[in-house]
Amino acid sequence: MAAPRQTQPAAQPTAEPGLFAATLTRALQAVIFLLMTLCFSILLEWLGMATGFWQAPGSQHSERMLEEELRVLNDDFQRSVIVAQPADFARRFADQCYDLTFHKTGLQAGVIWLATPTAGVNDQPFRRRLHAAYQQVHAYIEAAINVIRIFAVRLAVLTLALPAFILLALLGLTDGLVQRDIRRWSGGRESSFVYHWAKKLIYPALITPWILYLAIPDSIHPNLIVLPFAVLFAVSVRVMASTFKKYL
Repeated sequence: MAAPRQTQPAAQPTAEPGLFAATLTRALQAVIFLLMTLCFSILLEWLGMATGFWQAPGSQHSERMLEEELRVLNDDFQRSVIVAQPADFARRFADQCYDLTFHKTGLQAGVIWLATPTAGVNDQPFRRRLHAAYQQVHAYIEAAINVIRIFAVRLAVLTLALPAFILLALLGLTDGLVQRDIRRWSGGRESSFVYHWAKKLIYPALITPWILYLAIPDSIHPNLIVLPFAVLFAVSVRVMASTFKKYL
């Protein structure tokens, strides 16, 4: 007599994360991404200082970068859809990031304590050794502070540039839907290959300008990075809309 067949238990469907959990996960991923980009920017600046790649000695390279970023803000960012005065918004945002990172955490007081020499020769030998060690690395600490302020200014600029992505994406979506209707009523052919390749470009077009502009170790006008990727994002949206299947 044949043995009865054993039935395999049905696979349990995986529960989809809720809206709150998904939003919290995305927010944490964004924070981790920004922190990693900031650390990478500081390491690049330190590497240039250690190898002598920057022509300016010490922390002067980062100081000039900060001055150039603020100058570009004052000259070329006079209007914004989000705020009335974008230059003041970016400057205040940078100051708040500096206050949160150094003042509220006590790092500023610790740096001042290390930078202040001791009064007596025989007083606090451990502090004198710390002060001597600080003198060896004070340029790197100042460069890291400047990079954090530059990072905050650039982060504010990218935030102010988000309406450009949205506006160009709406234009691309509108034109793409018109082209889809024309293809639908004229009997045009569908191409899922083009649609999926355009879909793959959406995420890189949104993420790459944040990586490049936040981590690049030199002053560059934000339009040279923001506008090309905003156009690429809009073209991807247009191609996706125009090549979407004709019948739902």
